[in-house]
Amino acid sequence: MSYFGEFAALLTAVFWTVTSLSFESAGKKVGSLSVNLIRLLIAFLIYAVYLKITRGMFLPLDAGLERWLWLSLSGLVGFVIGDLLLFQAFVVVGARVSMLIMAFAPPITALIGWIMLGEVLSPMNWLGMAITIAGISVVILKRSKSNGSSRLPRLTSAYSLQGILLAFGGALGQGAGLILSKKGMGDYDAFASSQIRVLAGIAGFTILFFIMKRWRKVGEAMRNTSAMKRITLGSVFGPFLGVSFSLLAIQNTQAGIAATLMAIVPVLIIPPAIFLFNEKPNWKEIAGAFIAVGGVALFFL
Repeated sequence: MSYFGEFAALLTAVFWTVTSLSFESAGKKVGSLSVNLIRLLIAFLIYAVYLKITRGMFLPLDAGLERWLWLSLSGLVGFVIGDLLLFQAFVVVGARVSMLIMAFAPPITALIGWIMLGEVLSPMNWLGMAITIAGISVVILKRSKSNGSSRLPRLTSAYSLQGILLAFGGALGQGAGLILSKKGMGDYDAFASSQIRVLAGIAGFTILFFIMKRWRKVGEAMRNTSAMKRITLGSVFGPFLGVSFSLLAIQNTQAGIAATLMAIVPVLIIPPAIFLFNEKPNWKEIAGAFIAVGGVALFFL
């Protein structure tokens, strides 16, 4: 029995771990908005060279109009809306906590799949969702001391509410983008499908930058050598390898299994966050990460 799809999903999780840390560092230097556009431009050039070598064309002109429409919509939802929110979450609460909250993505994917594709959630799915939320809550909630007007402790967020909402928006964008990708891709080449999504993302961010008049920030970011090294590294492992392998995964195994394996990023990201950024996760964060991923795994049993 071939496990190509499962291995592709595991590699996706590894790639997303690298890109999360790279973009967190770059975003703190030059801003998440500039990072979003630059990484897509770099990824587009990589795709063009790769597809010219493997398929004999710089652009996927053989995809067909309907496939272009669905994959473009997926790119706008996933790259522009979802990643824009996620990258800002990296800056506000860090990649480690952001990617833990991204464990919501598989349950969100299933819910959107139920709405759009008629997929039915089983009792085990609901149990997995509850455990995932519990794991995330272990990390982001803490008890505060009671004040004079109340004897009872209050539950408050251990992290910025803005950052948590941004990361949740990223999870929503990823879930919706994955369903739209699966609907549009079919049996078409995964790398060519990813390039269509990247092109849509570039178009969306270009319009956004014109509206916000932020092109000067892009120029400043591109002159920042340190940030550009991190953006380039993240571009190779994120919108090129990571996104393409995620599409390979859902092509070659069930979407639920692929989403589960891709959701182990919160666990994978802890060691490099400790050794590279000197972060010190406490036992609650580590336990919450494993509980959340365990819930995701249970969700798709």
